[in-house]
Amino acid sequence: IYQLLLNSSLSTEVSEFLLNCLVRSPRWQLWLSLPLCLLFLLAMGANTTLLITIRLEASLHEPTYYLLSLICLLDTVLCLTVIPKVLAIFWFDLRPISFSACFLQMFIMNNFLPMESCTFLVMAYDRYVAICKPLHYPSIITDQFVARSLVFILARNTFLTAPIPILSARLHYCGKNIIENCICANLSVSKLSCGNITLNQIYQLILAWTLLGSDLILIFLSYIFILRAVLRLNTKGAAAKALSTCGSHFILILFFSTILLVFVFTHLAKKKVSPDIPVLLNVLHHVIPAALNPIVYGVRTQEIKQGIWKLLRKGSDSRK
Repeated sequence: IYQLLLNSSLSTEVSEFLLNCLVRSPRWQLWLSLPLCLLFLLAMGANTTLLITIRLEASLHEPTYYLLSLICLLDTVLCLTVIPKVLAIFWFDLRPISFSACFLQMFIMNNFLPMESCTFLVMAYDRYVAICKPLHYPSIITDQFVARSLVFILARNTFLTAPIPILSARLHYCGKNIIENCICANLSVSKLSCGNITLNQIYQLILAWTLLGSDLILIFLSYIFILRAVLRLNTKGAAAKALSTCGSHFILILFFSTILLVFVFTHLAKKKVSPDIPVLLNVLHHVIPAALNPIVYGVRTQEIKQGIWKLLRKGSDSRK
C-alpha cells in the first residue's frame, strides 16, 4: 500500500512551484530587502524619467537616444519581472508561483537579457561610426537603421531563446516543486523534472556563449577600433571630446558585463562559494544596471540634462 501511495504521489502533476529564495541565509532577506526596494524604485523612476524626456523633447529624437530608450524599456520590464516577486518573498513569504507564471518569467529573462546585449552592440556600432567615420554618420545611422536594428534584435533573440522555456515546460514534473532560487531560472526549474534535461543544459550553454559571448566580444572589438582612431586624432581636445561621447555607453556596458561575468565565475566555482551567492548575483544583475544606467546617461549627457530641466520648467510653469 505504501508503495502504491508513493507511486501515485510521484505521478501527480505539479501545478505550481515554490521559490526557496536565500533560505540558507534568512538574515540576508531582511537586510537585502530595503536596499533592493530602493534600487527597484530608483530603477523605475530613473528609467521612466528618461523615457518620458526622450519622448517629449524634440531635440532627443535621434537614433542614439532611440537606442537608449530601448535599453530603458528592457531594463524596466526585467526589473518588473523579477524584483517585485523577490520582495514579496522577503516580506510576506509569498513563495508559490504558478506553472504558467514561472515559464513566462523564464521566457522574459532569457529573451530580454540577450536583447539588451544586442542593443549595446548596436550602440557600440553607432559610436564606432560617430568616431571613426564622422562624415558618413548622418547617412549610415538613420531612423531606418534603428528600425532595421530593432527588427533584428527582436527576431534574433525571440527566435533563439523561445526554445528554452518551451523545452523546460514540456518536461514532466511529477513530484518535487521547490526551486532553489529566487527566480525561475531554466536549469533550476528543469532539474526538478522526472525526465532527461541534457538537451536543456546543452542548448542553454551553447546559446549563452553564442549570444552574450559574441555580443560582448564584438562590443569590445569596436571599442579597440574607437580607441585606435581616437589616438590618431591630432587636433587639440579632439581625443578628449571623442572619448567623452562614448564614455557613458562604455560605463553601461561595464555595469552589464561585470556582474554577468562575476555571476558566471561564481557558478564555475560553486563548490568554493555559498550556493546563495550566485542566486543573489542573479537577482542583483536584474536591478543594479537598470538603476545605474539612466543615472549615468543623465549625468554625463548634456542634451539629456537639458531635456529634463526643460520638462521640469514646463511642469512648474503650468502649475503657476
